Amino acid sequence: MSAEQLDVAILGGGMAGSLLARQLSRQIPGRKIAVFERKTEYGLNLGESMVEIASNYFIRRLGLGSYLYDRQYPKNGLRFFFDSPDRNTPLEQMSEIGSRALPQIPGFQIDRRRLEADISSMNVRDGVQVERGCTVEQLVLGEGGRSHRLVVSGGAKSRIFESRWVVDATGRRQLIAKLEGLRVSEDQLRNASIWGWFEGVADVDTLGPESFRKRVAYSPRRLSTIHFVYRGYWIWFIPLQEGLTSIGLVCEKPYYDRQYCSDAGFLAFLRQHAAVASLLENARPLATRSFAHIAYQTRRFISPDRWALIGEAAAFPDPFYSPGADFIALENDLVADLVERDLGGAPEREIAQRASVCDDFLQFRFAAAMQLYRNQYPFLGSYELCKLKWDFDIACYYNLWVWPYMLDDHLNLRALKRQVLQRRHVLSALHNFGALFGEVDAHLTKHGTYHRRNSGEYSDGQDLLGFVREVGSPTTHRESLRR
Repeated sequence: MSAEQLDVAILGGGMAGSLLARQLSRQIPGRKIAVFERKTEYGLNLGESMVEIASNYFIRRLGLGSYLYDRQYPKNGLRFFFDSPDRNTPLEQMSEIGSRALPQIPGFQIDRRRLEADISSMNVRDGVQVERGCTVEQLVLGEGGRSHRLVVSGGAKSRIFESRWVVDATGRRQLIAKLEGLRVSEDQLRNASIWGWFEGVADVDTLGPESFRKRVAYSPRRLSTIHFVYRGYWIWFIPLQEGLTSIGLVCEKPYYDRQYCSDAGFLAFLRQHAAVASLLENARPLATRSFAHIAYQTRRFISPDRWALIGEAAAFPDPFYSPGADFIALENDLVADLVERDLGGAPEREIAQRASVCDDFLQFRFAAAMQLYRNQYPFLGSYELCKLKWDFDIACYYNLWVWPYMLDDHLNLRALKRQVLQRRHVLSALHNFGALFGEVDAHLTKHGTYHRRNSGEYSDGQDLLGFVREVGSPTTHRESLRR
């Protein structure tokens, strides 16, 4: 049986794989790109909160700005509410961190079922070969410049493909990671999650007195990714189209209990929190899912042998700051750039060297993300302490990550190498600040003042973002360090 020839084979047609296919079809039109997806129908899935890097990627790289406003919800930032030890503070009395108006740099709330169906249709229209209802039975990765070989089954027959590039976007199935022994367990960040989708969740913007609604200039809180935060765990609310709300719990292992992993059990747990319960009075769960452990790492994102891992096929840290789609944006950009250079005739040695630098950068970027979450869950439930952490983290995010992304520094080899050289200093700073937060936590806990500001306080969360209007404009390394 002769093999069908491809330029790029993308294994997995979820968000990461479908977006890469769209990007490649726009960036290098006319190439033979195929997406292989085992599912025949699109379903609800995690990865529904999109923050600034991912939004910039969707709008600028993929040309999906109008689509996002037409088919998805704009996002009113991340929003945090803080409770009493007894979990009985009314919503309008909770201390709050959250934007007063829609942010200048947009974000979106994503219905994955709708997004993946829409992007797949766009890809077919643009000439991408989309194969659904098929399974990759065998994958042989080529070395030394040889093509990769796939055996794909679907229906009553199998087909053989040879591809210059192969990209794993199979999510937690991690086809290449398992084949190459790349998965690295995460022992320090022991996070778990239970989540589901609900109908009939109350509109937060109809609750509380006028003074509560006026506090955010009547901006829709409902369009935020809402976090109810507690020592050791937090609960998310994400609005989706067609009356659905995604609700989830992320927690340290001691708070994970399998009795909450059913529809009834999860709803019962949520209703133990008075403010959360006020939103769920008429709610009905549609489906409940769980992971006993969320975080994991990879030994490699991109190989000089022209294969790569993107999205959850590579690694995942923690969803607290919604980083998943940000990583997809970075990974897809780097992979698409390498593919374009390679198919454009760049020497193999140049591609191999660039691939190694890109992998070093993604390893650094992921390590930095992990520092934001390791040993930090005890701090979340205190408004006073969580606000310190938020102020530090959001200022670093805009200055060190969003700004360079909007300038395409990650596609500039010199800038990429400079960022990799900063790894030790950045990770050390993040570690040191985490230790300082730990000292504050120990002090507040010892004196019984951990919850002392959890009621009646409000911050729009932009205390340290006086430079936000400049983000994306030309800047220098020295100015970045000053900020």
